[in-house]
Amino acid sequence: MKYGLYPGCSYRGTAREFGESIDATCSALNLDVKELEDWVCCGASSAHNTSHLLATVLPLHTLISAREAGFEKLLAPCIACAWRLKTAIKEIETDEKLRMKAEKVIGKKYEGGIDVFNIVEFFTKEIKLEKIKKAVKKPLKDLRVVCYYGCMLTRPPKIANFDVVEDPRSLDNIMKILGAESLDWPYKTECCGVSFALSRTDVVIKLCHDLLEEIKKLEVDMVVVACPLCQTNLDTRQKEIEKKYNTKYGIPIVYFTQLMGLALGKTPEDVGLKRLTVNPFPVLKKKGIL
Repeated sequence: MKYGLYPGCSYRGTAREFGESIDATCSALNLDVKELEDWVCCGASSAHNTSHLLATVLPLHTLISAREAGFEKLLAPCIACAWRLKTAIKEIETDEKLRMKAEKVIGKKYEGGIDVFNIVEFFTKEIKLEKIKKAVKKPLKDLRVVCYYGCMLTRPPKIANFDVVEDPRSLDNIMKILGAESLDWPYKTECCGVSFALSRTDVVIKLCHDLLEEIKKLEVDMVVVACPLCQTNLDTRQKEIEKKYNTKYGIPIVYFTQLMGLALGKTPEDVGLKRLTVNPFPVLKKKGIL
């Protein structure tokens, strides 16, 4: 099966290690994933605050390009990108006037026939855990983690249609088949402040502090995430939070694909481990994973 990749703005930019680890993991599983050449920004949070039509036209352009390139399945690793693409599909399939307006702007018709996956959905629903488990070369033995899903991975449920909204398990299931101990905790779907990182840093600092305080009580080795904004807020802001609240965490915030890549035999360089702000090397070496 050939899969199209919609990298979005973060894959080779602010979340470069996320992109590198996805490339490495797909390579380890021998998956045929090719980047879509003619893609444009999905609009993320800014377009639909400006124009409903613009918020539809941007993802629709990419969906039409994907079908023209021969892809029936499209991987969109960033949760925001995946939901914008899925929202566009749902709206143009139920609103004929909107579809006609959007097609007029683009100058092409949308023929349908394409499935969009977020990165967790891709590995759990499309590739399947059994295939991943069989490919494990270096189990994450003795590694204690908590999976942080954030507020978007399962919401809005009518668009996401993925996992259990308030108590998701998909990331935990991936960690368990890789050999890690994944602990349950009540804050897994709480918000980190997402894109308020630029406009209301104080809100992000407070929300991330509350999350890190709960995580600290669990005495885990690291936090596993799937969203570039969650990772950035919890990782790069951690020292700032420690200073403001006069505390100490030092908790690595890693993408689940980085741990997948390591478990599947890839190197720390392959999965971009050095790009993280809070150093994950000491604990991974202590556990015998590196």
